[in-house]
Amino acid sequence: MFNSIMDEINNNLMNDLIKWRRYLHQNPELSYMEVKTSQFIYDTLLTFGNLEVSRPTPTSVMAKLIGRHPGKIIAFRADIDALPIQETTELEYSSQNPGVMHACGHDGHTAMLLGTAKILSSVKDQINGEVRFIFQHAEEMTPGGAIEMIEAGVMEGVDCIYGIHLWSPLETGKIGICYGPMMGSPDSFSITINGKGGHAALPHETIDSITIGAQVVNNLQHIVSRGTDPFENVVVTITHFSGGSKWHVIPGNAEINGNVRTINPKLRETMSGKIEKIIKGITEAHGATYEFKYSLGFDPVINDESVTKVTEEIAREIFGDESITRIKPVLAGEDFSAYQKVAPGCFFFIGIGNEEKATNYPHHHPNFNIDEDTLGKGVEMFVATTMKLLCNEKSYNLI
Repeated sequence: MFNSIMDEINNNLMNDLIKWRRYLHQNPELSYMEVKTSQFIYDTLLTFGNLEVSRPTPTSVMAKLIGRHPGKIIAFRADIDALPIQETTELEYSSQNPGVMHACGHDGHTAMLLGTAKILSSVKDQINGEVRFIFQHAEEMTPGGAIEMIEAGVMEGVDCIYGIHLWSPLETGKIGICYGPMMGSPDSFSITINGKGGHAALPHETIDSITIGAQVVNNLQHIVSRGTDPFENVVVTITHFSGGSKWHVIPGNAEINGNVRTINPKLRETMSGKIEKIIKGITEAHGATYEFKYSLGFDPVINDESVTKVTEEIAREIFGDESITRIKPVLAGEDFSAYQKVAPGCFFFIGIGNEEKATNYPHHHPNFNIDEDTLGKGVEMFVATTMKLLCNEKSYNLI
């Protein structure tokens, strides 16, 4: 069935994917500000036909493809927001929005989901059930757009959900599969050390917030190295330390910010208490006081075994065993986890790391770029998943 359909559109599909991706790359928008991005997605979806297109939130889009006969409801999700980074790639299609950049691959995710919608919308009568295409805002900023999408009803009745992340640490074209816990919880904290300022020549008359803060930073490293099972996935990172403004003045206050990443929910519950215990002990020992705030980020991404098995089977049938990589969990955060609390889901990686094409820079780097040749693989995975679950189609040679 699909071979003939794909023959008709295959010549133009990759051109469309690249065109859409480059437009989005040139016109990035930050979380909760994806006005033009969401309008572009909305307008593009309307050109395909056979889709019910809606705006669950002011800067997001959802399209429904309702098949000829009743059946399961599956959902595919792409994130659409960019990051506050000044691009330095010097590509001909680099960002035209100063200080804003698609430095994580969301432009590619969006293009792949548009391509999936284009293909599937042309074969509506062959589908038993419903496909939902979720174009989500604000993945890069907690609490994340996924929660708002769920509250708007995009997951009502959904049987399973799938998501793809293009991934530069993985060799281009490889499919990264992980069963169970896959990504971490990106929690954050802030500390204010309240001491007593004074002259740099008279430190004995002060309560030095800088030296006290330095002890706090050093001792926080013991939480992982000496206070946690070495087989646990956990990171405590200090990302900001500031205090004072003059070379001869001991400041009365110092500010410290940091990040905590875990996968184990029970361990996650203990981290705030462990951090505050260290802060309290050190500040009290030196006669200072403190203020401490701890903020929970996204829940960990935990892949459902049966849904993930479908993904792996499809990937092996399409691309061969050599294209599959069983990956270890990573501690980057993703609000795809919110959808997985509503319906079983699978989040997986497609590698874009290619040194020759300079697409091996880390995510969130100003030189980040993707290998556009991998965009078709994402479309193949989503379309083949639809065929397997809603059409009982056995041929996955689709693009």
